[in-house]
Amino acid sequence: MASSLVKEINKRKTFGIISHPDAGKTTLTEKLLLFGGAIQEAGAVKSNKIKKGATSDFMEIERQRGISVATSVLAFEYKGKKINILDTPGHKDFAEDTFRTLTAVDSVIVVIDVAKGVEEQTEKLVQVCRMRKIPMLVFINKMDREGKDAFDLLDEVEQKLDLTVTPLSWPIGMGDRFQGIYNIWEKNIKLFSPENKQRVTEGIEFEDLSNPELDEIVGESAAQELRDDIELLDGVYPSFDKQAYLDGDLQPVFFGSALNNFGVQELLNAFVDIAPNPMPKESDLRVVKPEEEDFSGFVFKIHANMDPNHRNRLAFIKVVSGKFERNKNYYHVRLGKKMKFSAPNAFFADKKQVVDESYPGDIIGLHDSGNFRIGDTLTEGEEMHFKGIPSFSPEHFRYVNNADPMKAKQFEKGIDQLMDEGVAQLFIMEYNNRKIIGTVGALQYEVIEYRLEHEYNAKVTYENINIHRACWVEVEDESSEEFKEFMRVKQKYMARDKYNQLVFLADSAFTIQMTQEKYPSVKLHFVSEF
Repeated sequence: MASSLVKEINKRKTFGIISHPDAGKTTLTEKLLLFGGAIQEAGAVKSNKIKKGATSDFMEIERQRGISVATSVLAFEYKGKKINILDTPGHKDFAEDTFRTLTAVDSVIVVIDVAKGVEEQTEKLVQVCRMRKIPMLVFINKMDREGKDAFDLLDEVEQKLDLTVTPLSWPIGMGDRFQGIYNIWEKNIKLFSPENKQRVTEGIEFEDLSNPELDEIVGESAAQELRDDIELLDGVYPSFDKQAYLDGDLQPVFFGSALNNFGVQELLNAFVDIAPNPMPKESDLRVVKPEEEDFSGFVFKIHANMDPNHRNRLAFIKVVSGKFERNKNYYHVRLGKKMKFSAPNAFFADKKQVVDESYPGDIIGLHDSGNFRIGDTLTEGEEMHFKGIPSFSPEHFRYVNNADPMKAKQFEKGIDQLMDEGVAQLFIMEYNNRKIIGTVGALQYEVIEYRLEHEYNAKVTYENINIHRACWVEVEDESSEEFKEFMRVKQKYMARDKYNQLVFLADSAFTIQMTQEKYPSVKLHFVSEF
């Protein structure tokens, strides 16, 4: 058993793609699938009835806006490896979904637009990856457009993202002068032909850039420029060191144009060679290694109504250790009960298929009638919880009201399920039981309204409320006089979250500061996992 398990683990690479909206993440995902042979021709993803959005955006509201709202999972085989991509929403209103997805990946590809350079959203996400020491590759996209000088871009990536980069491919010209890419990793040149965008020329081997043939192929000035650039690179940037990359201390950079299929295969080839296999994960008891015999995994996402004809929810589980088998009993740690799953799904965007067994690194979708929450752990009986899947304090708050008294049941169920999915957070006021929804971005309110109406046949109205931050309350002694006074004075601001944790809804930063000074034994946290 053990050797076959290790063999399966070594075949798998699970990564996430992060970027600012419009940097070309969805296009890159599509082209990776194209080279993986998962789709026959680029653009095929777009043809069926919907003109907008590739296979990975399958919720109606995303199609209308052209942004990825829900993270989706795509799997394909390439060069004998099984590759799992977790696409993440680039839109900042959905940052929390992205942070949670990053708990399920072993490495990350960061996409940067050559014209716009490093944008704020990318900075935040990269910071999370750095904190967790997740290995990162950088793909600089849209080289067929005019943009920043390659050296300037690398400086910007190093300074703004606090990374140490080493280029593994290098552009020959840019925009109108873009002729192709010198692949430093494989020592060859790929030429770009704007006329024939769907076909990529075979690489021309170039062990030695001083070869005069280079001048004939790209022209004297471009050839000289490339030689000078490469010489400069050797002097300025560290040479690639796989261990430093795996430790999160060095980030390789590739250049290309995903829209034109260019530079994507170089990225994929190097990725397959260097990206980490499934990694160990920390639980509250111990570090769990992928090659352990016993299965364990955790829920990092819940997606409702992936199939509009059936009211279903899928819990996305990252397999951490052992082998997951269909129809076998597993232990749901939080509920303390055994469950078995007759139709676990693997994914190719919105096409799913039932799988009999899954291995560490894989993402499986389990049909869920309401048993799962984000962060739940499944094991073969061991009482442990995987760590690091927090809720962050929302930035927007509104009262939520049921607009149709005849539909109270649908309204309750809809709100309940959407909150389980982590679309937003629900707080119930202690003194009058009113419901407040907190979100990271204002766009979620539209998503909630749209989905309540279309999936649950319920209508909602919102009312503004002045709340600055939600603070989770931690106190050692609930019977202390100080805590009782805190509860009495602040009773109008106290609420419970979905997991019945006590939350203080503060109306300003000043209030938080004063409260902490006045009641030192009451600790306030901006993250629910403390």
